Amino acid sequence: MYLKRLKFLRMNAGLKQTEIADLLGIQQTVYSRCERGFQTIPLHFLIKLADFYNTSTDYILNRTNEIKMYPESIFE
Repeated sequence: MYLKRLKFLRMNAGLKQTEIADLLGIQQTVYSRCERGFQTIPLHFLIKLADFYNTSTDYILNRTNEIKMYPESIFE
C-alpha cells in the first residue's frame, strides 16, 4: 500500500511528520492520519509530496518500484 511508501520517503529524508505537515499546510495529526491510512490523502497533497521527494506519484502509489522520476523524454 502507498502509505508505507509515504512513511519510507519521509523517514529516508530524515523528516518528522510535523515538517511534512508544515509543507502541506496542515496539522501534524491530519498528516499522521493520512500516513496511517485513517484518512485519504488528497490528490494535490500527493502531487506536492511527489515533487518534494523528487519521485513519481506512481512510486508513492506502489504502481512502480522505480523511485526516480520519469525521464522527460517519456512525455515527448
